[in-house]
Amino acid sequence: MAYTPIDDSEAHFQTKLYTGNGTDDTAITLDGAEDMAPDFVWIKKRNSAENHVLFDTVRTATKYLFADTNAAEATDTGSLKAFTSDGFTLGTAGRSNNNTNTFAAWCWKAGTTSGISGSADITPSAYSISQAAGMSIVKYTGSTGATRTVLHGLGSAPDMIFIKMLTGGTNGWIVGGNNIVSNWGGVLVLNNTAAIFTNAYFGGAVPNSTTFSISNTSEVNSANTHIAYCFRSIQGFSKFGSYIGNANDNGTFVYTGFKPAFVIIKKRDGSDGWNMWDNKINPFNEVTKFLSPDSNEAEQTGSSDHQLDFLSNGFKCRESGGETNGSGGNYIYLAWAEAPFVNSNGVPCNAR
Repeated sequence: MAYTPIDDSEAHFQTKLYTGNGTDDTAITLDGAEDMAPDFVWIKKRNSAENHVLFDTVRTATKYLFADTNAAEATDTGSLKAFTSDGFTLGTAGRSNNNTNTFAAWCWKAGTTSGISGSADITPSAYSISQAAGMSIVKYTGSTGATRTVLHGLGSAPDMIFIKMLTGGTNGWIVGGNNIVSNWGGVLVLNNTAAIFTNAYFGGAVPNSTTFSISNTSEVNSANTHIAYCFRSIQGFSKFGSYIGNANDNGTFVYTGFKPAFVIIKKRDGSDGWNMWDNKINPFNEVTKFLSPDSNEAEQTGSSDHQLDFLSNGFKCRESGGETNGSGGNYIYLAWAEAPFVNSNGVPCNAR
């Protein structure tokens, strides 16, 4: 059975659905039983076109990035104004608090901001880390001229890393991972739909328990500042893996070891887009409503490309389309838990 070190997923990840009111200093309180103070908040307007907007405590409140474009970091005091002990505070910006519009916010807790250890070419200038939840946010300035190593703080090798240059240019989001290309010899780009790029942005080196490598390319290693979101799988809480599609309505089952709360999928070997589903927008199976991190489009309802079931121990593709389940298609996924399949006391969770 799949036991877990994390019985209460809401201490580390929560989804919040809310309706904007256009009012300054609007407090958004997370719904979970745990008062989780988020360190990373990803907000998307659901009912109309708007950029995916990302905030974190390392870059500090009011500073945002768009997931769906290559735009540099910007500051807006009317956006997410503060992180709080149980949520966040919004200003009047339409991208996060437009009056009467509906929004989703996906929120992660990291937390540790001192004591990063290890030997590397580059030590982050700021960071927030949760080894227990397998997540770190590290801000660093590159050191050009050769491949360099950067401390990540996770204590074990990350499974996936997202890097974005913050200033000095408009380079895209570089995504590396164990299940993208072996030896991290290629990447995907979050803000477009392209298949794998074989550029060795991560130096063609698999991360170890203390560092990841960055090649001498401006996207990941310039004299400007960069942010890296690093993740590793935690049994019963998160999983970063891959699967092969079968083009069948009785589609591929992906075992995660938990009931999913949030799933992101991208086809590795085709130009199909990134897509994301959660258990709050979709409280019942089939899971059909989705958003796309590479696009500012409003929430969509799945056609033959986008339908899943969230199960007690994973998810199952329920349609035959290429976005999630094309014949022989190679897909990566990122998933976080609503509840572990079996908790640390041996108690199984219920199906939906």
